[in-house]
Amino acid sequence: MFKSKKTIMVLALTVLTVFLCMEPAWADRLQDAINAAPKGAEAGQINPESPLGFLNIPGAPDISLILGFGWAVWVGWIFSTVGAFGGIMAGVGHITIFGLGNYASGFKKTAPDLNKLITDSIRVSNQWLVGTSAGISSYNYYRMGRLVLPLALALGLGSIAGSTLVPWLTAGKISLKSYIGYFGLFVLFLGCYLLYETTPRGQASKKKAKEAAKAFESSIKGESKVDTSAMGVKVKSFSPSNCTFTFYGVEFSFNPVIPLVGGFFIAAMASFLGVGGGFLLVPFLTSVAGLPMYLVAGTSALAVLIGMITSIFTYMFVSGTPIFWPLIGAELVGIFVGSVIGPRTSKYIPEIWLKRIFIVLAFYVGIRYASKGLFDLNLLPPY
Repeated sequence: MFKSKKTIMVLALTVLTVFLCMEPAWADRLQDAINAAPKGAEAGQINPESPLGFLNIPGAPDISLILGFGWAVWVGWIFSTVGAFGGIMAGVGHITIFGLGNYASGFKKTAPDLNKLITDSIRVSNQWLVGTSAGISSYNYYRMGRLVLPLALALGLGSIAGSTLVPWLTAGKISLKSYIGYFGLFVLFLGCYLLYETTPRGQASKKKAKEAAKAFESSIKGESKVDTSAMGVKVKSFSPSNCTFTFYGVEFSFNPVIPLVGGFFIAAMASFLGVGGGFLLVPFLTSVAGLPMYLVAGTSALAVLIGMITSIFTYMFVSGTPIFWPLIGAELVGIFVGSVIGPRTSKYIPEIWLKRIFIVLAFYVGIRYASKGLFDLNLLPPY
């Protein structure tokens, strides 16, 4: 598509220039929120004499860029390995590890506009990280023959409307406490559903996926003799009502209309939560499309990428949501490192363990955030 690295660099610089030129639009919203906050040294107040921290707000958490880089490596690895949990782990970092959740909560009653602005900034920052990881992972998985392109594009096209509507409708209207509660509740529900899928009844409909996964795992054990990319996804036929493809000799098919509709609802929910949506795409792809986990990560990544581009644009340029560029810059470097490692290590992890990783993380994040946001209880560490 692009003829040279120079062309790609020019496009990247153009995009960056547009973002920088648009900064005054979100700077106004930030400055208005800071001006409206009460001044002083008490909780819920801004002390103008304090050092600048997150978003250049006096007294806000001064987040270590090294910590941001290290956490982003983990975020990039987990997303590129299981095709999900990137946005959720990015949210855990911004809310808990970096202390932005407690800081924003202090303004709930004294400066609600600032509380909601920081909440929006956390949401779009999460999406920057998972969007970058999705772009890198999509490229790597496509080269490995582990990305179902028609399915990912159908999901991605459906996600454009959902990723546009939700930021436009909800930016500046969601408090941090409500955000955390809904965030945890959705993730906990997902963990329960995935746990059900590991039972004999839930496994009954996974015959084809198991067959393909077994063939892939067998080829990895003898990788020196098998060209894994040559046995990857091959599209045999495509029409508006049916697409058929093979993976390691096993044939799959789906109706493109179903992922188109599913992509809309998944992207709307993901955009509300400020995540990538992979945690919803994974059960959709394994349950509705019946894909093995080895195809899910790459397919989910491309669908997430399309939704993230739409959602980030809407948050920043339509709703004027600011982000903290020094932290995002360090995190994007970490995301790059983690996203390059993930696709190269995931093939050595058995499919059942990929699911177990997913379920354990879902229960931890879901219980912790739902109890904190809905009942103000700290049931799991960090307290």
